[in-house]
Amino acid sequence: MDLAYSISGMARFVMNEVLTPSEMGRADALAIAGFISAAALMQAAGRAVARAIMARYAPVRTLVLCGPGNNGGDGQVVARLLAQAGWPVRISTPLADARGTMADIARAALVIDAVFGAGLSRDIAPPLADILRAASGKILVAIDMPSGIDGASGAVRGFAPQADLTVTFFRLKPGHLLYPGRGLCGSVLCRDIGIPPALLNDIQPRTWRNGPALWTLPEDAPGDHKYRRGTVSVLAGAMPGAAMLAAMAARRVGAGMVTVCGQDLHPPMPGLMVNAAPLADLLADPRREVWLAGPGLGVEQAGALLAQLIAAGDRTIIADADALTACKAAPARLRGTAVITPHEGEFIRVFGPVGDHKLAAARRAAALSGAVVVFKGADTVIADPAGRACINDNAPASLATGGTGDVLAGIIAGLLARGMAPFEASCAAVWLHGAAASYGGLSLIADDLPDLLSKAMILARKSDMMQNGRA
Repeated sequence: MDLAYSISGMARFVMNEVLTPSEMGRADALAIAGFISAAALMQAAGRAVARAIMARYAPVRTLVLCGPGNNGGDGQVVARLLAQAGWPVRISTPLADARGTMADIARAALVIDAVFGAGLSRDIAPPLADILRAASGKILVAIDMPSGIDGASGAVRGFAPQADLTVTFFRLKPGHLLYPGRGLCGSVLCRDIGIPPALLNDIQPRTWRNGPALWTLPEDAPGDHKYRRGTVSVLAGAMPGAAMLAAMAARRVGAGMVTVCGQDLHPPMPGLMVNAAPLADLLADPRREVWLAGPGLGVEQAGALLAQLIAAGDRTIIADADALTACKAAPARLRGTAVITPHEGEFIRVFGPVGDHKLAAARRAAALSGAVVVFKGADTVIADPAGRACINDNAPASLATGGTGDVLAGIIAGLLARGMAPFEASCAAVWLHGAAASYGGLSLIADDLPDLLSKAMILARKSDMMQNGRA
């Protein structure tokens, strides 16, 4: 199901769309051509920023750093509105007067960065970098994006200051969600400035902020039985603990039958099925539709078994961990898989350097492998071969512990077994993984996650109902 066409009516516009700087420029142009003047847009943007500042901070000596473009124009409006509200405000143009700007920063308590927005196309160099570095020592509010962050990728172009608050307009940009930009934005507010959401039908964005409004979890039906709810087979090797974690996660998201396949396995809890038959015999059962290969298998065994699975055809395959490493510098070996789940190290081994554009790298990997790519991290990117992508931002830092990736692979497998398409299943799984971890606190370990998934699924259903008007 194509996300760009699957959400109809007003529910289509829930602000999950993420616009590149060029797409945002087109939205501005379309709005100005038919709906609102450029001056009115600038007034609305400045008013949104001024209101956000006045809601959060008491009046203090304020300096507005204005650049030469629309971002600087927004800054001029903010300065006027703050001054009208009684704030002591000064405007500085750092590109024209670096020395005077530095003196103004020394006297200010709050600095508003209106130099460049999300569309920065060159590196920040001295003396502007020195000015922004000095401004980082103050309360810093950025308009649209802290100057120096590439809005398309989140990369730092030379230097970027640390903002306390960033106010952007209409829709988020990739740089608000992807690191390191995401970390430098501080709190991010996205404000309506009068651009009609219907213009997105002309722009056709292909990137979204991941969330329940974009996918629907499978519903249980009275006539279901274990095979109708789907089967998952998890290949296990010399380190079966990883496969066990994945299997438990697949069960928790509703797969009807989950089997761990391997030799000499002793499941640590009741209800987990094991099967020691050779893979060829297991593949003869047409009910075994979804397969997970990689966790704990060992690289050599994972490569051989993955190739056997792909050669069997007509199977839905998730390749993770050792199955990815077995395809080092050979992404074509992954053709025939439905989903692959690399962390950065595995991604580099298979696809080469990431560069400073994770979103573009994930899309490239999806095209090369023919699979949905779940490029894991604090800013996980899910991309499919058609060019769609979601950026996930709900994962807590507590997920940085061994085994959590195995759980994620199991969630994906379970949702695939329940009938979700690979892209939607992957997006839902990544969000559920982060939501479940948020219930686990600071002492979270991977073994906790399967038991927390029911809470995450309840939250997802409630969020979906609220955002799509079914509450």
